[in-house]
Amino acid sequence: MPARRPVLFRKALPIAEGRRVIEIDGSMGEGGGQVLRSSLSLSLLTGEAVRLRNIRATRPRPGLGYQHCMAVQAAAGISRAQVEGDRLGSRELYFAPGPVMSGNYHFDIGTAGATSLVLQTLLLPLALARSPSRITISGGTHVPWSPCFHYLDWHWRVLLRRMGVAFDLEMPMAGFYPQGGGELRAAIPGNARITGLQLRARGRLVRVRGLSAVANLPEEIGARQRSRALQRLNALDCDVSIDLESLPAHSRGTVLVLLAGFQHSQACFFALGARGKRAERVADEAVDELLRFLASDGAVDRWVADQLLLPLACAGQPSLLRTGEVTTHLLTNADVIRCFLPVRIDIDGVAGQPGTLRVVP
Repeated sequence: MPARRPVLFRKALPIAEGRRVIEIDGSMGEGGGQVLRSSLSLSLLTGEAVRLRNIRATRPRPGLGYQHCMAVQAAAGISRAQVEGDRLGSRELYFAPGPVMSGNYHFDIGTAGATSLVLQTLLLPLALARSPSRITISGGTHVPWSPCFHYLDWHWRVLLRRMGVAFDLEMPMAGFYPQGGGELRAAIPGNARITGLQLRARGRLVRVRGLSAVANLPEEIGARQRSRALQRLNALDCDVSIDLESLPAHSRGTVLVLLAGFQHSQACFFALGARGKRAERVADEAVDELLRFLASDGAVDRWVADQLLLPLACAGQPSLLRTGEVTTHLLTNADVIRCFLPVRIDIDGVAGQPGTLRVVP
């Protein structure tokens, strides 16, 4: 699918060398790193240069962090972009890409920064390229405030494949916060053709699949997580199974993942362990998220609705999703996309409540 040319609003200003620039205020909406990552992806997809100001201005540590710098450097690496401001703590960035180039890439965040967020920045541009690519990203695979590897592999990847964006993921080594040291690998065939997605209703709950895993910790912790989750999910009218696993890792940590499979859709939730956090609390956090979703009429969970929005905006057909919750991430992402693409995005619902997302490319 050829990259779409954006409608340039008043935010697009001419610069000295004659190239036009999309101007983005990094403090817009929820004001986090997602504004940066979505802007980078859209710049790669459209070929338009972008200037971001006030990057993460409302965060305790404003500006670019390690994983944000790596997202910029990775996006530049696959497009030979002209970049200014890609340094730790920078609150302003200029990014002017060249054509996206397929290839074999290795990016090392150097900390427990989220490998998943770097992958999500690059995935769609490389999926739409004409040749296959392979990406290896070193850093954190299971860290707070980002989708963990199992969420990506069990859920995000599956729904994207349903939309025509096929790729494979593997995790040779897990990386938990704060040590990191994990590795995520993606094999991307390229030449994707994105189709719309219609998920108005999820249908009947068919099964809940789960994983309780530990890394360099007693297996008894994983067993306690599993036991607590099974106890609380016992009342569900479906098959529930949770596997136990010890993950290869240089770091220590735990995770509980729950995937709810419905007739027409699926939803995924997870919780991470931390020093001093009881195994039962880890289980409760994941189960609470699942039960909260089941009490709504959402067809997809709140996080994946946000993560699918950019591919939906590049699809060849209209899409409709019923999400269990409208998030500020979703609303902000919609605002960023509108600055680059001539797409209609309607979100019926207010933040914190279920809503319907309609996308007409």
